[in-house]
Amino acid sequence: MPNTPAIVLSSHTIGLGVIRALGRMGVPVTVFYYREEDMGHLSKHVRRKVKVPNPSTEPADFVRAVIENANSYVKQLLIPADDDTLVAVSQHKAQLDEHFIVACEDWETVQSIIDKKYTYRLAEAHGVPSPKTFEVKSLDELERCAEIMGFPLIIKPCHSHLYFEVFRKKMVKAHNLDEAVCAFKEADAHGLALMLQEHIPGDDSRGVNYNSYFWDGKPLVEFTAEKVRLAPPRFGVPRVLVSKNMPEVIDLGRKIVQAAGYRGYSCTEFKKDVRDGSYKLMEINGRHNLSSMLSVSCGINFPWLEYKHRVEGVLPGHCEFKTGAYWIDLTKDVLFSLKYLREERYSLAEYFRPYMKPHVFAIFDRGDLRPFVKRCFDFASNAAK
Repeated sequence: MPNTPAIVLSSHTIGLGVIRALGRMGVPVTVFYYREEDMGHLSKHVRRKVKVPNPSTEPADFVRAVIENANSYVKQLLIPADDDTLVAVSQHKAQLDEHFIVACEDWETVQSIIDKKYTYRLAEAHGVPSPKTFEVKSLDELERCAEIMGFPLIIKPCHSHLYFEVFRKKMVKAHNLDEAVCAFKEADAHGLALMLQEHIPGDDSRGVNYNSYFWDGKPLVEFTAEKVRLAPPRFGVPRVLVSKNMPEVIDLGRKIVQAAGYRGYSCTEFKKDVRDGSYKLMEINGRHNLSSMLSVSCGINFPWLEYKHRVEGVLPGHCEFKTGAYWIDLTKDVLFSLKYLREERYSLAEYFRPYMKPHVFAIFDRGDLRPFVKRCFDFASNAAK
């Protein structure tokens, strides 16, 4: 039975997946959370929970709180479970390494994937296909680049997590210069850096995830999944995915993760360009992803493999995984399907297929209901407001 505790930093959907993946293996789980809307700290698998300052707005206080709550008798595994905690931990990794086993890379490496302008430069340098992208720092640059690219185009933040924190969306699709200028001014008012990116046509099912555990430049464990529905459609986060073996995506994923020099777990996202059939790099996430329980249900428990490696020194080996299984964010799938019923136009068979096939839910779990109850309560409260 594992006795070294794991500390999961943040406990929303990503964190909850990590908590359950480790808790089911008997790992003592502590949660440090900072958002009121987090629900993972209510899981039955959590033995201790601590409210800490926001790592995005108060990084120094956040790090201080994490260290002050450390166990002085044993080094615990520290797992960032969202981009805000990943940034704060990687920037203070040398300090945190004195107290914890830190499950992320240092800031120099993390910055290359958190800041999308560096990610796309890396892709171009290593021959990994990616959308045509321009960094824009002024309205003059925006107008010049927009004229070169044409419309529609994507207004994309350099730091997705900071942009989402303000606007609750990942990007903006601009159909004309006025829309592009408006999006630029809104972001600039909050000090957020932007890029212009070509629009890759194709529906929600064109997006794919390459999940991997790398060490010393080698992919030890790999898992791929295809997106089915997004929330909101086209430019949102996944609400339904399906496990699928995709060799062409695996080859590209290996190439870009090796180029980034990233070690440990990461999730790399691509989108298939319907114009030429190629897969284009969207982003690399240097922490566990929303649908982490999908790979667990298919036979690859990435958080547990990471724990065994970093805590016990057991290097992961190749793992096969089950295909054709679905991951469903139940509340989002129901609500967004109703909201975009006319626009998406799924047939009943298409809509219910994930529920009729082998599947795992993001939040709902009959044996661990409290996180789902809180999620529903929060959705109802927001709707009432």
